[in-house]
Amino acid sequence: MTDIVFIVARATDGTIGHDGAVPWAIREDLRRFKRLTMGRPMVMGRKTFESLPGLLPGRRHIVLTRQAGWRADGAEVAHSPEAAQALAGDDGFAVIGGAEVFDLLWEHGGRFELTEIYESTGGDTTMRSPADDPSWREVARECRPAADAHPPFDFVTYERRAR
Repeated sequence: MTDIVFIVARATDGTIGHDGAVPWAIREDLRRFKRLTMGRPMVMGRKTFESLPGLLPGRRHIVLTRQAGWRADGAEVAHSPEAAQALAGDDGFAVIGGAEVFDLLWEHGGRFELTEIYESTGGDTTMRSPADDPSWREVARECRPAADAHPPFDFVTYERRAR
């Protein structure tokens, strides 16, 4: 079975994005994201890819898009979840957004690495939480207090319950 890991920062109101960007730049979260994705293929939607500051070193960028002719230097293009999984291969991959891509691959995920941010952000892109889905169970939580003008947040790991 392929190891599919979802990685996302999400506010308590479900926000994961605002105006095409992640609403937070929490250094510890960014370091964790890098550690969790380094050396792994990353599957993402076109808008997520276009929001990146550039290609992230040490990771393959697989972009899931409905746009037939879309291309970008450094990106591998897939037009279905199955094609994205085939490109990523059997060793597993990280799903990094956006909301539609998480929904498309939700049933295939085995682990969910969530940065749970304790604020109501009011962004324009939201997603559901694994905490609200009985097929996921929380297995680890690391709490962080508010600091450096950022709200408190937790790093939470969920695993898929046996089917």
